[in-house]
Amino acid sequence: MREMDSGAQHADAFVNTFTREQNQQFAIEFGQITELMAEQMASGAAVTDETVQELIHQHYEFCSQFWKPNRQSYISLALSYVLPSPYRDSYETVAPGLGQYHYDAIVEWANTNLD
Repeated sequence: MREMDSGAQHADAFVNTFTREQNQQFAIEFGQITELMAEQMASGAAVTDETVQELIHQHYEFCSQFWKPNRQSYISLALSYVLPSPYRDSYETVAPGLGQYHYDAIVEWANTNLD
């Protein structure tokens, strides 16, 4: 048996049984949340702003379709938005600094709303 870090274990545990149409819809939903986060960042909204926090709630609900993160695991996911990873690269392509902004907003939301 090969050794894996916890992130790899989570990735290996995910089996995509969704239809092509469902996957396309997921991509649209995720893209909309990401674009709205970029708009909030560009407007200068603080990560504690009510609108930003509502977008993070939507992000959490989106993620919850696939797994149910607790505070620690949700913040760990967000860490991949700032450490070298395809997630960070994706956010940085949308807007420089968006990965960090999204991470900071998730930490705020998770510490307030999750156990």
